[in-house]
Amino acid sequence: MKKKIAALLAGALCLSALAACGGNGDNAQTAGDGGAEDRTITVGASPTPHAEILNAAADVLAEAGWTLEVVEFTDYVQPNVALVDGDLDANYFQHIPYLNNFNEENGADLVSAIEMHYEPFGIYPGQTATLEELADGATIAVPNDGSNETRALLLLQDAGLITLADGIDPTADATVLDIVENPRNLNIQEIAAEQLPRSLEDVDLAVINGNYALQADLNANDDSLIIENPEYGQVYVNTVACRNGDENSEKIQALADALQSDTVRQFIEDTYRGAVEPVF
Repeated sequence: MKKKIAALLAGALCLSALAACGGNGDNAQTAGDGGAEDRTITVGASPTPHAEILNAAADVLAEAGWTLEVVEFTDYVQPNVALVDGDLDANYFQHIPYLNNFNEENGADLVSAIEMHYEPFGIYPGQTATLEELADGATIAVPNDGSNETRALLLLQDAGLITLADGIDPTADATVLDIVENPRNLNIQEIAAEQLPRSLEDVDLAVINGNYALQADLNANDDSLIIENPEYGQVYVNTVACRNGDENSEKIQALADALQSDTVRQFIEDTYRGAVEPVF
C-alpha cells in the first residue's frame, strides 16, 4: 500500500466508525482475549463478498455456541488498523500479498489464519466496448495500491497492451514506472480501488478488484473482456487475518471450522458463479 499510517490517526476514525456500526467499549476491550465468558467473534470485512460469506457462516457458529459480529469497512486501510488496535478479533477482506505489504509498510505483525478464496481480476469496458476497439492514447484505470496495481499491470501485459520490466511477478510491488513498453501510448491512471467501478463512465477500460466489481454488479466471468490468469489464484488467496499468536485461539479455530464448512462452500459456489473461487 502506498499510504503510510501516521501515528494511527486513522485508528481514531476507525473507532468512531465502529461505534457508529453498533460496537461498544466492552467489545473493543475484549476482542481477541478469548475469555471463557466471551463467546462473540468480531470480524471486520468488506461488504461484498467477505461480509456476505461471513454471514453465511453465522448459523454454523451459532450451533457451536458462538455469536458472530461483522463490522463492514469500505476501504482497504481501516480493517487492518482496527485489527492492530485490538478492536477486532480478525478481518476478512485482503489477499496475502496485500497483508504482507501492509505489515512491511506499517511495522505490523498480522498473520494469515484461514485461507478462503480467490477473486479473479478482470478488465472491464468503459467508454470502449472491446479490446479490439481500444484506440491509441486511451485511458485505462488501475488500482493504486502496491500489490493490486502489480496485479492489474500484469493483466494488461497478458492482454498484450504493455510490457513490464523483467522480473516483475505477482508478488512484486510494481507501478506504472515499471512499464518499459507502451507502444499505443496508453494513459494508465492509478486511482483508489474502491473508485474503479465509478471510473468506468470516464475511462476507456478499468482493471477492477473482484470485491469492488461484485459490489457494482459486475462478474469477472460474465462481464470482463479478459480475466486474470487462474494460476495467480495460488498467490492472491483472500485470507482471514488475525494478530500474531491468535491464529490457534479458540475463536479463530471456531471461525475456521464454520467458514470452511460445506454450508459456506455451497453458498460461495451458488452465489458468485465463479467470481469467487473457494480454495478450501
